[in-house]
Parts: sequence; C-alpha cells; structure tokens
Amino acid sequence: MSVRAWTWIAVAFVAACVGVLLADYAVATWRAPRDDKLIKNLQQQVKSDAALAAKLAAEQKRVTAGRRARKSRDNAVAWILIAGAAAFLTLAKQVVETTPPSGKRVGQASRPARDFQSRSLASAVRPAAPHLDLGFIDDLVASQGRSKENAIAFLQAVQKHYRYLPDEAIQRLSELTEITPAQFAGTSSFYGQFRSTPAGRHTVRVCHGTACHVSGARQVTDELRRYLAIPDGADTDPDGMFTLDEVACVGCCSVAPVLMVDGRTAGRLTPSSASAALAHAEETA
Repeated sequence: MSVRAWTWIAVAFVAACVGVLLADYAVATWRAPRDDKLIKNLQQQVKSDAALAAKLAAEQKRVTAGRRARKSRDNAVAWILIAGAAAFLTLAKQVVETTPPSGKRVGQASRPARDFQSRSLASAVRPAAPHLDLGFIDDLVASQGRSKENAIAFLQAVQKHYRYLPDEAIQRLSELTEITPAQFAGTSSFYGQFRSTPAGRHTVRVCHGTACHVSGARQVTDELRRYLAIPDGADTDPDGMFTLDEVACVGCCSVAPVLMVDGRTAGRLTPSSASAALAHAEETA
C-alpha cells in the first residue's frame, strides 16, 4: 500500500477519534442535567420515605460509574488521537517530499524548488513554536519534588511565570515528574483560572454581578473590546497588553458598574470613562 493511501487512512482514523469525542461530549451534555435532576429528586424523596435510600444509592453509583467510564474512554481516545495525528504528520511529510512539481521528474534541476515547497508545506502542517526557556521548570521540580499531589501547585507556578500554560512547559513537567500530560490537561481544564493562551501584561476585570449588570456592565465590556480591538472569541488584545475578564462580583456594588485594572478599582463607569481608565495602565507599561 502506498504512503499516500496510508495518509488517507490516518486522516480517517483522526476524524473517527474526533467523532467519538464529540459524540461522547454531546451525550454527556444531554444526560448530565437529567441525572442531576433525578438524584436531586430522590434526595428530596428520601427525606420523607427512607425506603428510597437504596434506590438513591444505586442511582448515585450508576451515575458515578458512567461518568468515570466516559472519562477513561475519552482519555484513551485522546491518546489514540494524538498518535494518529503524529502518524498523519509523518506520512504527509513523506508524501510532500516525494511529490515532484507539475511537469517535472524527480531528480531534474527543479529539485531545489521542490524542496522549498516541501519545507513550506511541512511548516504549514506543523508550525515551529518559539523557543521557551524551560530552566524555570527544572528549578521548580527541584524545589517542589515529583509527586502527583503537586499538580495544581505546578500549574499555578507555571502560569504565574509564563502568564499561561505553554505546551512545552507542561511536557517538560511530565518528563520530570510522576504526572502525565493527560493528568495535567484534566486538571487545568477543570479549573477556570488556568489559561492555554498568553495573557496580557495587564488584567482588566469587569464586574457582571446583578448591580453592575443592570447599570450597564455589558455596554462597558463591549466598548472595552472595541477600544482594545480584541477579536471575537479572544480575551486579549493583539499587542498582548490587556486581558479582559468578566467576573461575577468585586464587592463594590454601591459604585456600579465597576472594573479593576491590576487590582485598582474604578466605579460609576460609562463606556467612554471605562476606556479612559485604561490610559494610566498604558502610560505606565
């Protein structure tokens, strides 16, 4: 079988893994609220009918077992997906390197152009990451140890140092500790404090609690996104200067709407005055 055929097989394999993960996610999203509602109803009924305690325990056991099984399955499929993607990249590179330009044969004088095309296409498939100083990771493990119990502490230290969780740093941590990349990924995705993309030099937190919401917090946030030119789906401006977060409450309801820039509070905002509140941070950066 040709390399090109194996490449298409790898593509189909990766697509199948993605399909399994998406299907699992859809089923979990549909089932979780129903299971939670069932458990809650049984808990209420047990208060008046103790005979239902056995049924409640059985349902809790079923739900817990199902969620654990789904998590284990998704972890296994994720690792298989990574292996399939690696196989695809390897095979795709071979296909590119062995495919001559149109109208030319392998070995003719056009080889340099073909090689350049191959390198460009390979770079598009697998972009090179910027160099990251991992000396901090070595020092961190040397001071904290290799135990799995330190997973959250490791992630917090890495994010504080790099302002996000670089893949290279997590991979280095996995090499030096007892914690696998999948375990790091599971922990970081569970807690909202961890970032997979770089944060800006300044953090802007806009309160969206009840008092701030009814006082125009949404308009303030929309104006700040426009002022900072933050793209849709992102939370950091293109220059990497500001990261914009929407938070539940900052405890300053009497001066709503409110935002905080690096811990400094500004209240009774309007869209225009909110933009002005960022000027000082820009001037002192």
